[in-house]
Amino acid sequence: MIDKKQMTEEDIKLRYITPAITAKWSVDHITMETKITDGKINLKGNLVFREKPKKADYILYINANNPIAIVEAKDNNHTVSYGLQQAMTYAQMIDVPFAYSSNGDAFYEHDFLTGRERLLALAEFPPPDELIARYQAGKGLNDKQKDIIDQPYYTSQTTYAPRYYQCNAVNRAVDAIVKGQPRILLVMATATGKTYTAFQIVYRLLKSGMKKKVLYLADRNILVNQSILQDFAPLEKTIHKINFAKDDPVTITSHEVYFSLYQQLTDREEDESENGEDEAVSRLATLFQKDFFDLIIVDECHRGSAKKDSNWRKILDYFSSATQIGMTATPKETKYI
Repeated sequence: MIDKKQMTEEDIKLRYITPAITAKWSVDHITMETKITDGKINLKGNLVFREKPKKADYILYINANNPIAIVEAKDNNHTVSYGLQQAMTYAQMIDVPFAYSSNGDAFYEHDFLTGRERLLALAEFPPPDELIARYQAGKGLNDKQKDIIDQPYYTSQTTYAPRYYQCNAVNRAVDAIVKGQPRILLVMATATGKTYTAFQIVYRLLKSGMKKKVLYLADRNILVNQSILQDFAPLEKTIHKINFAKDDPVTITSHEVYFSLYQQLTDREEDESENGEDEAVSRLATLFQKDFFDLIIVDECHRGSAKKDSNWRKILDYFSSATQIGMTATPKETKYI
């Protein structure tokens, strides 16, 4: 046996940290050397290269879509808390409430829910039930809300796993919805997967039974068609693209996810009269009752829905009982929002 001070970080993990964690946690709920990012892209002249990806030594999970803790390991020449800042950085990136550091002598914990820190012996590493209970209490969740949040993501051989920031967006949105927040704004940069993120939110809410009828609005036909054929393809059997010329008010109720251009649901701007708002409401009422949809998603919501007198606003006002999610890459502030 070599002296503990001469052991590498990998030796410390193998002999001390991993046994302490697996004594309380099933290996099915642990991943090691988990890549959080692909690595920052850098440009140098005509050369493009990536930096090394950020990797967490240990990530502990409540379930497949909910990580709950990060553990960073260091060799025994460092203090117990030496890796805590790194663990906290990774924890904030993937939105988990507990961060730990260890050098093989003990664990040092930071609790983001309370802001408290403490030193723990190796044998005192918290078991899953304790961390889940603290997480539940810190978030103010009851058992029913926890069951909804635990609903897994959609996965298949033809879909990719959500990136960490997409997981954050999905989990935060679902968390807000189960707590009753009526309006949510998702601000994500162009090409970061807003539609894919919206699909995962819709999928989890539909499968949990919390939402039953979803309306997805866009202002361009290409956005609607791309969403139906690509990111929302797993729900193709329950999707319907609204067409006022053909839809029957009786049979249209048989679907779960409805796509539409907002212009189809209301009179076009150039056709509005002085009582345009009444005409818009009348047009909506030919197919849908006010409480028909319980979730509305507005793609590129900065383009019109923020205006007090816009057609998108009339749709949101008509379906005011529904949870409403706006998505944009370029948020703007007006006196109305």
